[in-house]
Amino acid sequence: MTRRNEPDEPRIYFLPNLMTACNLACGFFAVLMIFKGLIEVQKVTGVTPLSAKEYYEISHRYYEYAIMLIFGSCLFDLLDGRLARLGGQDSPFGREFDSLADIISFGMAPAMLLSRAVLFPLGNAGWAIALIYLVCGAMRLAKFNCLAAMPKKPGDSNDFRGLPIPMAAGFIASLTFLLIDLYQNDHELKMWKYVLAGAMLGLSLLMISDIRYPSFKKVDWKTRGTLGAIVIAVLVIFFTVQFRYVMPVVLFSLYLIYGMVRPFISQKMRREIEVEADAADDTEPPNEPRDP
Repeated sequence: MTRRNEPDEPRIYFLPNLMTACNLACGFFAVLMIFKGLIEVQKVTGVTPLSAKEYYEISHRYYEYAIMLIFGSCLFDLLDGRLARLGGQDSPFGREFDSLADIISFGMAPAMLLSRAVLFPLGNAGWAIALIYLVCGAMRLAKFNCLAAMPKKPGDSNDFRGLPIPMAAGFIASLTFLLIDLYQNDHELKMWKYVLAGAMLGLSLLMISDIRYPSFKKVDWKTRGTLGAIVIAVLVIFFTVQFRYVMPVVLFSLYLIYGMVRPFISQKMRREIEVEADAADDTEPPNEPRDP
């Protein structure tokens, strides 16, 4: 895709950037679904005031679509980095394009989702919390790009400094997904709006913190596993499908907590958890990390 007669033209590799474009498309349609839910509410609000329960009953379908699209963005964000590293096609263009897509899919879309689906009873305070999340997410991406542009030194770790914004968005989306299931069983908002508000502020702080989270970049097609690890992976997939409203929250929560307790875990146990075989160190190409 690079024009060879212009040496200053950035390298644009097709498959990795196609995945990034799909990530951006999912984020765009997630925002669109949130707006459609808001329009449906406004049609009815013009006739009669709505309670929190009535608000949910009208708009929940669109919010559920938005959550699925955010999960889709997470999948495409995972694929673009894997494809880039698999083909040795990391590039400055791909890194910048990925960050621009991420601020929509994992910054704007989750912020709007939570402020409209859960935090709307808090009024302007709910909007302010969503804005803090969005600003911290943008700062997280800018910090990542600055660190990735610096020359790599021998022994530098591939760990993320601060919670990656796709994980923050996945946690927000999965928790909102769980609340949708609770609403269907006639639960009211009650304390949940405060729980989500606190969670969003906590995620904002984690994104701009210096807490190190594993990147799992060494898990690829060449990674060696054990029979036990394969059985556990199959069980996780089974339970995720069986308990689709609960398991995403559990998985994202485990990642959040792991980063905070990781300094207290031995190096040997870390390697076992993160599947970082010593042999992989010799085969990992010295490219900048793509996934922020």
